[in-house]
Amino acid sequence: MRRKTHTRGKILIAVALLCFSVSYFYHWKDEVMRKFVYPLQYDYMVRQYSYEDGVDPALVAAVILVESKFDEGASSHRGAEGLMQIMPDTASWIAEQMHMTGYTPDKLSNVQTNIRLGTWYLAYLLKEYDGNKVLALAAYNAGRGYVDSWIEEYGWQKDFSEIEKIPFTETREYVKIVLLNEQQYKHLYGF
Repeated sequence: MRRKTHTRGKILIAVALLCFSVSYFYHWKDEVMRKFVYPLQYDYMVRQYSYEDGVDPALVAAVILVESKFDEGASSHRGAEGLMQIMPDTASWIAEQMHMTGYTPDKLSNVQTNIRLGTWYLAYLLKEYDGNKVLALAAYNAGRGYVDSWIEEYGWQKDFSEIEKIPFTETREYVKIVLLNEQQYKHLYGF
């Protein structure tokens, strides 16, 4: 009988520790998620340029996370640079459209310039596709030319939402992940 009481005591302690651990993790899970899974570096710039360009800062943060994981020195094998992975030719076009004085291609690696250009471009794409995030994100990833050709070829409307119909696997997955991340950023940072 004594052995059963001793075993029950151990089980009760184990259950209590498990409950405490779960409660502790639940209490701190958002903090853990913010620190390790959904970081938000350059918060001020993300918010500032998002508000200036009328884009949800959660969407901008989600794009940065997918594009570079907030690595300011990120570059792709295709030549995209910086946090928002912008191609130099696209960056020059954006700077021209923004009437940005003094822009030179070497400034694309500057965090502030990169976020500013990338956020403006995301806002431009959202306007181009009547606020459709799926099409705008597909264009951010694959290029406007591809998205415009898909709209024409497949008869997609401006309210297109069938992500699974995007012909490029990379772009399809990109759109899904950015949209998922956007929801997490909204929850974690109160955008």
